[in-house]
Amino acid sequence: MTLLAFETSCDETSAAVVQNGQIISNVVSSQVLLHAEYGGVVPELAAREHLRNLIPVTTTALHKAGISAEQLEAVAATQGPGLPGALMVGFKAAQTLAFVLRRPFVGVHHHEAHLYSPWTQGNPPAADFAEFEPNVSLIVSGGHTMLVSVPAELKHQLLGSTVDDAAGECFDKIGKMMGLPYPAGPEIDRLAENGNPLAYSFPRPMIHEPHDDFSFSGLKTSVRYFLRDHAALLEETQRLRDLCASAQAAIVEVLVTKTIRAAKRLGVRCVTASGGVTCNRSLRRELAATCQREGLKLRLADKALCTDNAGMIGLLAERKLLRQSGETSLDADILPGWMLSTTDVTARV
Repeated sequence: MTLLAFETSCDETSAAVVQNGQIISNVVSSQVLLHAEYGGVVPELAAREHLRNLIPVTTTALHKAGISAEQLEAVAATQGPGLPGALMVGFKAAQTLAFVLRRPFVGVHHHEAHLYSPWTQGNPPAADFAEFEPNVSLIVSGGHTMLVSVPAELKHQLLGSTVDDAAGECFDKIGKMMGLPYPAGPEIDRLAENGNPLAYSFPRPMIHEPHDDFSFSGLKTSVRYFLRDHAALLEETQRLRDLCASAQAAIVEVLVTKTIRAAKRLGVRCVTASGGVTCNRSLRRELAATCQREGLKLRLADKALCTDNAGMIGLLAERKLLRQSGETSLDADILPGWMLSTTDVTARV
């Protein structure tokens, strides 16, 4: 099957061609520089940029894949969750293309696509569903932090999620307090590599709670008060590195501890992680070390597939069509608040 997929849920415009379980092209146009001036994503600007970029991004994806529109056998796009104006651009474009070509259309849940990105490896990236096994999956990004039980393909149950700030939001807000550029997560990661994670003590919110929810607003507040009382620290490079390392260590410890605890409680032997924050080097190291110590398998999404991309959308859409569980009505609408809360997510019509 040859399928074209769009992803426009937030601030990346992406188009990908998927063919028989392989991502043969995956083009992403980032809006980071556009939104950096404002310290965060501006929804109206994001939607306008998607409108500007979607056609050239799609043209490039088709050209790289050596595929014409007439050769496509299906079309897919992110249906939700995400920014309404941003989602609308890719979703309606995909529906229109499917209508014109008379091809099946699939609306994909963005987070469900993340669940399967750790099972995609190689060059070109290919989905290895033959290796799939029950797992607990950590999805951690700028806007979302959640733990999901995935007992079988296309079956899942949300275990817990953030009750306030997501981990990525916490990184960005802490970074803003330090005067770091947006997005602050990668900059904190860079500075923390040469810092002492034990230099300063910050709370690990909900780390001892028996449930699987997360909370990072208290950590953010703790850093704010710390900076209020130690403002001069920001003028010293090494102390700034130590602060980044200490704050990052608090976030990472919570994520790793709760993920491993959920896996052991459910009796699964595999842990996966995906989403933009999974690019963080400390998180990847700590997950690897802890899983090895606990005798668990670990599958991390490739960094190219951690951030928003149409490749993961296309792979899941293809899988759903092959399993005859994924076709979406051309009259369906976007679902900006679509929750990953049921054991079998199918696109709503």
